[in-house]
Amino acid sequence: MGRLLLLLYCTVSVISKGATGDAQPDALPSVQGTLPHFIQEPEDAYIVKSNPIKLRCRAAPALQIFFKCNGEWVHQNEHFSQEYKDLNTGLKVREVMINVSRQQVEDFHGPEDYWCLCVAWSHLGTSKSRKATVRIAYLRKNFEQDPQGKEVPINGMIVLHCRPPEGVPVAEVEWLKNEELLSSLTDDNIDTRADHNLIINEARLSDSGNYTCLASNIVAKRRSATATVIVFVNGGWSLWTEWSACNVPCGRGVQKRSRTCTNPAPLNGGAFCEGMSVQKITCNALCPIDGGWDEWSEWTVCSSQCEKLRSRECNSPAPRHRGRMCEGNSEATENCTDGLCTQSMDSSNDVALYSGLGAGIIAVAILVVAVMLYRKNHSEYGVDVIDSSALTGGFQSFNFKTTRQGNPLLLNSSMQPDLTVGRTYSTPLCFQDGTDKELFDPLPDIKVKVQSSFMVSLGVAERAEFHSKGPAETFPRDLSRDYSAATADRRKKGLLTLNGPFSAGNEQPRTNGVFGHPGGRLVVPNAGVSLLVPHGAVAENMSWEMHMVINQGEASVQTLEGCEILLGPEVTYGPPVLDLFTPVAMTIAHCAEVDTENWNIQLKRKTQDSKWEEVMSVEEECTSCYCLMDSTSCHLLLEQPGSYALVGEPLTQAAIKRLKLAVFGSMEAGSMSYSLRVYCVDDTPHAFQGVVVAEKTRGGQLLEEPKMLPFRANTFSLQVSIQDVPQFLWSIKPFTTCQEFSFPQVWCSNQQPLHCAFSLERFSPATAQLSCKISVRQVKGQEQILQVYTAVAETEKESVPFFMQTDCTITSQTGPKAFKIPSSIRQRICATFDTANAKGKDWQLLAQKLHLDRNLGYFSKQRSPSAVILSLWEARHQDTADLDSLASALEEIGKIHSKNSPKDQDEPESDFNHVQAGGVCATGTLTTNQMTEDSAPEYTG
Repeated sequence: MGRLLLLLYCTVSVISKGATGDAQPDALPSVQGTLPHFIQEPEDAYIVKSNPIKLRCRAAPALQIFFKCNGEWVHQNEHFSQEYKDLNTGLKVREVMINVSRQQVEDFHGPEDYWCLCVAWSHLGTSKSRKATVRIAYLRKNFEQDPQGKEVPINGMIVLHCRPPEGVPVAEVEWLKNEELLSSLTDDNIDTRADHNLIINEARLSDSGNYTCLASNIVAKRRSATATVIVFVNGGWSLWTEWSACNVPCGRGVQKRSRTCTNPAPLNGGAFCEGMSVQKITCNALCPIDGGWDEWSEWTVCSSQCEKLRSRECNSPAPRHRGRMCEGNSEATENCTDGLCTQSMDSSNDVALYSGLGAGIIAVAILVVAVMLYRKNHSEYGVDVIDSSALTGGFQSFNFKTTRQGNPLLLNSSMQPDLTVGRTYSTPLCFQDGTDKELFDPLPDIKVKVQSSFMVSLGVAERAEFHSKGPAETFPRDLSRDYSAATADRRKKGLLTLNGPFSAGNEQPRTNGVFGHPGGRLVVPNAGVSLLVPHGAVAENMSWEMHMVINQGEASVQTLEGCEILLGPEVTYGPPVLDLFTPVAMTIAHCAEVDTENWNIQLKRKTQDSKWEEVMSVEEECTSCYCLMDSTSCHLLLEQPGSYALVGEPLTQAAIKRLKLAVFGSMEAGSMSYSLRVYCVDDTPHAFQGVVVAEKTRGGQLLEEPKMLPFRANTFSLQVSIQDVPQFLWSIKPFTTCQEFSFPQVWCSNQQPLHCAFSLERFSPATAQLSCKISVRQVKGQEQILQVYTAVAETEKESVPFFMQTDCTITSQTGPKAFKIPSSIRQRICATFDTANAKGKDWQLLAQKLHLDRNLGYFSKQRSPSAVILSLWEARHQDTADLDSLASALEEIGKIHSKNSPKDQDEPESDFNHVQAGGVCATGTLTTNQMTEDSAPEYTG
């Protein structure tokens, strides 16, 4: 082939030379020195399906043009050529075309794509065109990356990625929104130029829709999966409304303000506003004080009109705070001569008489005018005096004490969460001398309930409320001082942990007293533990020094069998050689939701070798002791002194132990950090007392009302998390917003508090408030929310919870006033009911009506069953100040007896009728006079 082309080239050259010599006159002079110049070179081409493509070349001046493909000459028969003269240059232009089929391209196997070029000849030589590649066009079906749907906040950036299918030539990408073509030329907010991706710089609500990536080339078009874009709007709070008026016209109330999640309202699934929609603060509405009259003044001297005058002022007290003015007159007049007002005249001279009469008339007229002016002036002056006294009434010397504003219980008393619900700390009795009037100073901050002249119980919302003022440090027996020192020592030794159980101190709460034949009562303050020594338990002319101790630390229960847990404090009473005629009644607070189907609760006693033995199960009949379970306390009748503990074993996963939750806070001095400490403690006063003592040493503030959480025996842990912390004001360490206690830690805490801490740091010293939520929940159980809204400014004032602020130093009481039932009524009831009666009127009926008719075998072996029943009733109702239930029981027994024996009730039942009447009457007398009796009992402190 090469030889053929060379021969052809020589032949053409000879002919060209001959032709040139023959046509010399017609040729241009410059043609002899021109190489072929390509007017059109072959272009890259793509074979679509099975259609061949055409490659073209044009050159001038050119004698011949041939195609060379993949390094080989294309056969002359496959060339289609034509020649024409360019009218502008006068040169001959040769054009050549060839066809390339799909088969040719597929059959070629080389390192490069299929290519072709043109070679053009002229008198001076040859010229080559560019290489043109020929490829088979295609576009695969599947996208390498489909766009994915997104949910984007308004004004956020939207980026939809798209990688089109593989193809030749490379596919071009367009975007469709709701089947309409998008163009970045008409919307500056849209960019479709970067790597086929769609970018929307700032999302608008109108940008929500269905987006599709469209890929196309000369072969086909392909559509991606549809991506749904949702532009949502998170809710924003509106401005706070103004504070509402105080909801009570007088006294302590609540003010509210609210805001709505409408600025903007959440759209398209946007998040609802975080935080509180309602805020509450306490308010003190000044109570109206009606005016009262002063004493009348002395009568004035008799006036010329024979009248005397006296006045009084509305100043005792002056009306204040919208109080009413005094009713009645401020002045009173009275005739001086009982209506006989006379004058003497000289009748010796008529002229003088008439002159005198004329002068008298004129004088009377002048006098009348003067009196009118005088009375008018006095009337105006009297009004001025009254008004002046009303204005200056606030500066008079009155005998009352001003009340403190705010609540020392919470750190920020002006902006605190809703505390309208009465506090319900259940604490033991605490005796107070009835003559101490300072106990009832009007302070609104600390709620104290008064049951009698000697009993003050803290935090029971259902009873009458008084306000008591306590000193800054009233911890019993210097417990706070010892705990502080013990805590410091353990911190030095590294024995005190921030999270988990800790001891409230090494000193054991203890109380003692000397008791004789009249009996009495012992109380451990703030522990829910008391001991009642009945009347007659100690022999006459004899006395015992008795004590009661709450064991804790190394002395407390350390090992329990199986799944048993301690439900209340371990209590010891003595002395060990104590010998009494009747059992004592001990009350111990517990933390179990009492249910016989879910709990097996036992009373255990420590033996001489410090081992624990079972005394009885609370649901079993026992003649050695008696156990009565209430919702929050256990009442025991005991005959032997020693150490006792109430333990429980869960029978099912539905068994519930009550936890008390509390959150305390304190600002670290000289830093930007604020510490929140969340406590989870068994719901008994003694266990919570450990928290109070610990926070006292730290200077902590109670930030929210303690709440109760039912904790089930389902083996799931307890989670404590902090929520809704303002991120633009406060920061918290990563991965510390949620902390967890394992199930054994919580379930087997045995009266030891658990706590975890959250350390927050404010960005600016100007941040003066902190609001957040503390969530305490058991996995697959219940949840409680502690709302924190407090000021965080550093202050040197220590705020101790109100249950620690009390002058509760009298912990024992002897004599009749230690009992609610008067001694005479008690003796009459015992004498009546201890004697068995054929008609059923005996101590068993008394026990039935007092709801103490379980384990009657224990009462039957006592010398006076009625006396023991009444002692148990006394222990059970020590927190109530009335005898209504006892009086009602006696009245019902009387009605039953009247129906059963109407004929002979006069004679054999006379004693009982006296008991009933005495009991009912005693109820009324006791409830009204018990607070005011002046007889001095024997106190020991």
